[in-house]
Amino acid sequence: MSTTLQAAVWMIGAISSFTLMAVAGRAVSLELDTFEIMLFRSLTGIVIVVAVARVTGTLGQISRDRLGLHATRNLCHFVGQNLWFLAITLIPLAQVFALEFTTPIWVILLSPLLLKERLTGTGFLCAAIGFAGILIVARPDPSAINLGLIAAASCAIFFAFTAIFTRMLTRSETTTTILFYLTTMQAVLGLICAGYDGDLATPSLAALPWVAVVGCTGLLAHFCLTNALRLAPASVVTPIDFIRLPTIAVVGVLLYAEPLDPWIFVGAALIFAANWLNIQNAMRQLA
Repeated sequence: MSTTLQAAVWMIGAISSFTLMAVAGRAVSLELDTFEIMLFRSLTGIVIVVAVARVTGTLGQISRDRLGLHATRNLCHFVGQNLWFLAITLIPLAQVFALEFTTPIWVILLSPLLLKERLTGTGFLCAAIGFAGILIVARPDPSAINLGLIAAASCAIFFAFTAIFTRMLTRSETTTTILFYLTTMQAVLGLICAGYDGDLATPSLAALPWVAVVGCTGLLAHFCLTNALRLAPASVVTPIDFIRLPTIAVVGVLLYAEPLDPWIFVGAALIFAANWLNIQNAMRQLA
């Protein structure tokens, strides 16, 4: 199996995890604000990372060599993830994911500047096709712009920087190291932001399972994403995430009775076409 196909398999795991996290995040948002969700998610993640690292003998891999880059990466992700959790409570899930999916476009355009990866004409074409698909799905109305739309659109920029900085870290850092600093640094950020006003809410017994799901799926998603980025360039890996769009549209219909717009599938067809073109081009280059 080629490294590109292996990366695609890892991304399927990430897609499944992010989708389940959206469902759990919406459920727990009834009790906790976004900062509190991030705090308890990160605390859950710390327990899992340390336990797994101890069992697998990778705890000793954690180093302090690139703390600055880890901090930059996790600050970008913390901001983006908070905006994402806010958006899923305000607008339909399919719309959140559609706007979030401008992330690959930002990655493709920013990778040559930050990662020194070559930007080809095919890359530009894939970005254009994918963006056209997103516009068909979201069909943003300038007269109806609200906080949810702004949050969903803004989180994409921070997620793009997160993907790029993750790719930079995978050149020298182990997965255990990346996930350890992901959870610990964001737990500190979550505690500061959630507790600055002296009013830190804790989840009820009914919400605890959802909090655990958010923590586990968030960590699993990043584990899968990190391994995918270790195998293939960010400009190849990130567009695969477009598959989440039709998936979350179906979830929104089944769980929340959100309207299923047929244009979603028209846009999704273009998005799939962009993914396929990008992957085929990468496989030809690696052959």
